[in-house]
Amino acid sequence: MKENDRVRRISSDSKGKQTSVRRILLSGIFWRILFIEAILMIGSLAVRYFSEGHNLTMLFWYAVRIMALTVIILAFMMLTLRRFLDKIIITPLETIAMANRRFMENETRGRSISLDACTPGEIREIASTRTKMLDAILKVSEDRLKLADFIRDTFGRYMPKKVVDEILESPQGRKIGGRRETVTVLMSDLRGFTGLGENRKPEDLVRLLNQYLDKMSEVIHAYGGTIDDFIGDAILAIFGAPEKHDDDAARAVACAIAMQKALHAFNQETLLKDAPALEMGIGIETGPVIMGNIGSEARMKYSIIGATVNVASRLESQTTGGQVVIGETTYGLVRDLVQTDPPVRIMMKGIRTPVTSYPVFRIGAPYNQSLNETTPDNLVTMSLPFRCWVVKNKAVRPNAINGETVSLNGSYITAMLASELPALTDIKLQLLTDVDTHRFSDIYAKVVSVDSKPAGTIHVFRITYIDRKDRKVFCNWAQQTPAPPSKP
Repeated sequence: MKENDRVRRISSDSKGKQTSVRRILLSGIFWRILFIEAILMIGSLAVRYFSEGHNLTMLFWYAVRIMALTVIILAFMMLTLRRFLDKIIITPLETIAMANRRFMENETRGRSISLDACTPGEIREIASTRTKMLDAILKVSEDRLKLADFIRDTFGRYMPKKVVDEILESPQGRKIGGRRETVTVLMSDLRGFTGLGENRKPEDLVRLLNQYLDKMSEVIHAYGGTIDDFIGDAILAIFGAPEKHDDDAARAVACAIAMQKALHAFNQETLLKDAPALEMGIGIETGPVIMGNIGSEARMKYSIIGATVNVASRLESQTTGGQVVIGETTYGLVRDLVQTDPPVRIMMKGIRTPVTSYPVFRIGAPYNQSLNETTPDNLVTMSLPFRCWVVKNKAVRPNAINGETVSLNGSYITAMLASELPALTDIKLQLLTDVDTHRFSDIYAKVVSVDSKPAGTIHVFRITYIDRKDRKVFCNWAQQTPAPPSKP
């Protein structure tokens, strides 16, 4: 009874005061009975008046008796029929309606309905079919939600989460095209990574690379950056899209310095596992890019293109391991926050005028990040013959250049070359001398300065990749006093 009372209360309080099945049925029965009784009474009065010759007084009292009887019949019918209809039809239908409202309000109780045993089979079938349909709909909805979560999680590993949301939720998200945005582009790349693959198992190399990328990704996300792509061992990240900040350029510079420090800590961790030390160069520039779906209807990729990306890539290619170099536009946005080495003007492929780059070594508050110092100090005098080859676009040129070291340590080599090389040239270097039965592996380096002396031109190489054992030999030499003997 309590449940039935609750059904009636909810039905009477339904939103919009819509006409309920209770009112429709009972009012319909009442007026139909009343209409039938009225017709019977009028017909009976007409028969008595025309056939039996009753006067008006007799007809009046006859009509009163008929009306009284009609009221009694109506009252009896409404009381008994109402109770019957209420139990058999009205309450079950209102129970179904209440369950629907519960379900719309996310009440789990609305999924199933409990009806009395005397409920007609048709209504019970309606309730049963409704429950089965709801179960099927909910299962499909749950499956779709699981699929959507799976898609978001899977694609979130290949592109930023906000980009995935935009593609999945927007009707325009899957169309080819893009929009113009001003962002800060960060490009990083490992130095000498090609040399790592020459003497290591592919699975070990991939494991090391994945660990490195995982560490760098954490830093980039911590500074609000978005990783656009992993290009082999290179990382392309953007600051300013899809989420913008007033300090995107400063965030990118602080992130780059933090990445260098994180890589140094990563090398300390992997040192115990006999893994090679990694070095990374980073280039940063700010400017307009085109961001969006690029490709064909068959296959497309969400990415960025534009001159700003090219400049950041060119700046990165001019760096040595441990360096962060920013372009003119980025420098203009962060000049009050950063400390840099003297700017360098360089010619870049595809750009007619020289580009000024700024090697950053510190950014102030609120970021307070500084690079670890790497200068050509504590060099030990050492004369060792070698051959070197120019490396361009990660391809080793065939013509070898002979040279001889003047001094070296674990990070730098000064040398005399038979042919002068311009600054920022990448080289592969091969020592021609074995020392104490130790055979050196290939060394990769970048020319950081060229100094003409009366005795010849001195080149300073910044080592970008060296085998861990070779670096240890160089460092031991630098710490020895007096220096070990030079070549025989």
